[in-house]
Amino acid sequence: MGGVELPERYNVGADLLERNLKAGREHKVAIFSEAKTLTYGELFKLACGAAHALHDLGVRREERVLIAGYDGAGWVAAFLGAIRLGAVPVPVNPLLQRSEDYDHFIDDSLARVVVVDSNTEEKLKPAVARALSAPRLLRVDQIAPGPEIATAPTRKDDMAFWLYSSGSTGKPKAVVHLQHDIPYTCLTYGEQVLGITEDDTTFSTTGLFHAYGFGNNLTLPYWVGASTVLHAGRHTPATVLETIEKRRPTLFFSAPTLFNAILNFEGATSRNLSSIRHCVAAAEALPAEVWRRWKDAFGLTILDGVGSTEMLHIYCSNRLDDVRPGSSGKPVPGYELKILDDGGQPVPTGVAGDLYVKGDSALALYWAQHEKSKRAILGEWFFTGDRYRVDQDGYYWHEGRSDDMIKVGGLWVSPIEIESVLMEHPNVAEGAVVGISVEGLMKVKAFVITKGDATPGDALASALQEHCKTRLQRFQYPHVIEFVPELPKTVTGKIQRYKLREPAREPAAT
Repeated sequence: MGGVELPERYNVGADLLERNLKAGREHKVAIFSEAKTLTYGELFKLACGAAHALHDLGVRREERVLIAGYDGAGWVAAFLGAIRLGAVPVPVNPLLQRSEDYDHFIDDSLARVVVVDSNTEEKLKPAVARALSAPRLLRVDQIAPGPEIATAPTRKDDMAFWLYSSGSTGKPKAVVHLQHDIPYTCLTYGEQVLGITEDDTTFSTTGLFHAYGFGNNLTLPYWVGASTVLHAGRHTPATVLETIEKRRPTLFFSAPTLFNAILNFEGATSRNLSSIRHCVAAAEALPAEVWRRWKDAFGLTILDGVGSTEMLHIYCSNRLDDVRPGSSGKPVPGYELKILDDGGQPVPTGVAGDLYVKGDSALALYWAQHEKSKRAILGEWFFTGDRYRVDQDGYYWHEGRSDDMIKVGGLWVSPIEIESVLMEHPNVAEGAVVGISVEGLMKVKAFVITKGDATPGDALASALQEHCKTRLQRFQYPHVIEFVPELPKTVTGKIQRYKLREPAREPAAT
């Protein structure tokens, strides 16, 4: 499959709504949420209102609009309205704890406007005040339905939106996506694997700021005229089960960590999940045991797959009629995969190597990151940074990362960042952080050399965990701490984290 057949002049922000109005879905529900229920007709007017509001604040074509808010109709309207205007929406994680966490995103994007809601306004106000680009602030409750606004005459290969992706070192990188990327994911994964139709209602526990949640609960359903369920804030097993019983979605998307948490939640198996026709997992590898337990508990198949911010959505997946629990399945139609060794040569079947993917939803570049773009984008191929092997039946199996990044609960964790915080503690001389598998799920483990007369043990381990929790995001603290006399290093003094990941070690303190 080559590129999607689109007109040269194409605006995806306009298309995702107008295609539903043309199909007679003006009065069909597009968004269910606690705040409000919106039809496609109402959402169209709200998106036009957002475009008017952004224009009045001085936003012009290709200027960036940062969106830092919880999932809701205002978020969707700001995103689609910005693209309709020819501007570039830039969603970021609304759950970051400190105002300073947003400085990089505002400065890197040179955002003209920062869109916030009641949950994020107080965090973003100081960041906006510090920014050299002097952006304006727009609250989603200031966006009102508006008259139709002219669609910017963007081209199918124009820049459409950014998503941020973390790396093993340095600050998050802006992944630049083009107007045609969204239709490509809808016609490949959406139609040919998920089989989504206008009769579906989607519910995703992964937020809209994340590429996975963005596809699950916005682009894939709007492409076919399905309905979506948006939940503002963090998800727990209790909120997820309540939402499913109340809204009765037909497609449920989540991450393996939350699927497992729901299975372990008291009374979960007695809850009514009968509306769901099947489930999807991505953002981290799904253990085969979790797949089996979910199937036994609810009679539902989880379609596990792998995608990335850079490829926009899932490019390798299991199918309803072709499942291999524990694997990432097979390539999605429209994508090609290859596994190469360190010398750039194909590896034999069953041997692990670096995974490369080709497909027309791939990023155009990392914004203002020329060297990183050159290293990751090799002609039509993207270097994923994941280690994979493919078995003789064509199923792909995840073997870890090519770098030292750790994925916990679907979110990237930099070991270097945690190590730096550990080193700030007066009782730590050195520290090294790796990802370990606990019951098939990824957890963060720290190896610590104590300083002076500090006493290793449970008390110090707990103190170090609390120290990290106060300085990092909620998902970045070490779940397990082991005290060691020394750390494995190269002759140049670089920590050899791969040796710490060897399974022979047992934790001394947790």
